[in-house]
Amino acid sequence: MKPIPRLLHILERLKLRILRPVTLGVRVLLERDGRVVLVWHTYDKLWYFPGGGVKRKETLEAALRREAREELGAELGQLRLLGAYSNFTEYKSDHTLIFVCHDFALAGAKGREIDRFGFFDLEDLPEDISPATRRRIEEYRTGNVVPYVGMW
Repeated sequence: MKPIPRLLHILERLKLRILRPVTLGVRVLLERDGRVVLVWHTYDKLWYFPGGGVKRKETLEAALRREAREELGAELGQLRLLGAYSNFTEYKSDHTLIFVCHDFALAGAKGREIDRFGFFDLEDLPEDISPATRRRIEEYRTGNVVPYVGMW
């Protein structure tokens, strides 16, 4: 973990604890040939789906495509909604929409937030993956891909 991004991450969490905002985010399950793309942030210790926050006056789709470009140099094709999830930990009211994309191209670029990324077999995920990311992959892997609303 890099010290400056980690410090910024801690300060952001402190801000969340004080302000308790409502947040909206998007993430994408990039899958091809039974393998999923995950990212490792510079400020955390787990694998996640690529994605991030939705900015003011930005559509969900535009936010997802922007985050994919920033984090992976990715261009996304057709998107399908996997589900909408809520998370009330970390002192916020966080809502995340997860999309699935099979048609994508990766340039391999990493933004300042991303330390590395990798392709992982859906049946053999790394141990150090976020619990919510693991749950979403399991829902996808077992065929529960009808749009779903639930807890993160």
